[in-house]
Amino acid sequence: MPRISEYFTPLTVNVLFSMGAGVLMGWFIRGKFQRQHVLRAQEAARSSMEFSYLQGTPSVMSDSGEYKLVLVVRNDLKMGKGKVAAQCSHATLGCFKKGTRIRPEWLKNWEVDGQPKVVLKVQDEQSLLVLSGQATRKGLPTSIIQDAGRTQIAPGSKTVLGIGPGPAELIDEVTGDLKLF
Repeated sequence: MPRISEYFTPLTVNVLFSMGAGVLMGWFIRGKFQRQHVLRAQEAARSSMEFSYLQGTPSVMSDSGEYKLVLVVRNDLKMGKGKVAAQCSHATLGCFKKGTRIRPEWLKNWEVDGQPKVVLKVQDEQSLLVLSGQATRKGLPTSIIQDAGRTQIAPGSKTVLGIGPGPAELIDEVTGDLKLF
């Protein structure tokens, strides 16, 4: 029976061992630096928010530290699941764009929190418009979606209201009594 030393010279063993050690160290170092990068990004988001607050930028800090986006769907339109998903996607994007302009610190905190979203329902267009007005008066980003009318519902129908991202407590003052969709 051949011996292992006949197949591997000491030089070959040293090269293989060095390569393996290098790969393991690379994984360790990369993981360590990636974690530090994420922690630095989170700290930068929070410190930029604190800096803008100190500079007099109007800001409402979340007591719980939680931020969310709420999507309010009209229940009277009887939209299909796919239609609701598409309309909610439009509202999310609209709120994101508006949030970058009017509340970038809230947007950053919402992203750090994992971008939580809640879908609620109202019975009609009038209820949707009332909620939009309340949210706007509180300084929350809002986005009302009007459908093009190519598939299930009439053109121009207001389908979904996006509110946020913003402090959860502030959004709950507007939508806290609504039921889940």
